[in-house]
Amino acid sequence: MSVKMLAPSPRLGFMPSRLLNVLVASNRCVRCLHRKTTLPVPSPTPFVPDVQTFLTLIGRDMVKHASKFESWDKLFSLTSAELRDLGIEPTRQRRYLLRWREKFRRGIYGPGGDLDHVVNGVAQLRVVEVPAETPKQNADNGDSTPAVTASATSSPGTKKVIVNLPPDATGYQHNPSNPLKKYAQMKIHRGSMIKGPYLQQIKGTNGSAALIRVVEGMWEDKQGHKVDGGERRRAEVRAKRRSAERRAGSGS
Repeated sequence: MSVKMLAPSPRLGFMPSRLLNVLVASNRCVRCLHRKTTLPVPSPTPFVPDVQTFLTLIGRDMVKHASKFESWDKLFSLTSAELRDLGIEPTRQRRYLLRWREKFRRGIYGPGGDLDHVVNGVAQLRVVEVPAETPKQNADNGDSTPAVTASATSSPGTKKVIVNLPPDATGYQHNPSNPLKKYAQMKIHRGSMIKGPYLQQIKGTNGSAALIRVVEGMWEDKQGHKVDGGERRRAEVRAKRRSAERRAGSGS
């Protein structure tokens, strides 16, 4: 796109160089619209190691398309048109897959997606006691909040946290050099019980330990359902129903 220098105009109120910059920037924006952007392919996680597992987790029967993807990179790099050519129909299915691809790319997972110790799609979560931070440690971290020294559910100088262990582990050895994580949708209930979706309590632990495993549709965004024909037809549908009920009640 060629841009000619314009003479200064008092009516425009700006210098020709400024106008030139605006026109050049507009030209660049138009070119950006037609440029194919290559987004980074996220790495698999211990809970989501392959295409089959990813499609199983997001549900809506997407797992039936697993064989159409040659690799993990293909799953996260194909365009909507290329997905259509693979036979992923209807359009809402492609949009759903693209939406979950972007969420995963941004590190937004469903239950279990942020776990580190997973064996064959199964992991353990357990409530344990770890040493609480001392006042000196808090000060070093720039935090003036007093350390927790005791509570009704934990021993003095400790606090309760949720840790991720291999499914067959029976104990936890605390390592202060490994930072503790908070796991999405998992929380401590009633002081020592672990609570969260898709958890299966381990017998003999009084609810303090549970397993979580890959299940079909456990990350699925549930679709809404129309009630009485949907919002626009709701009044009409309900009026006809009341009319029918009145006729039935009058015996006509």
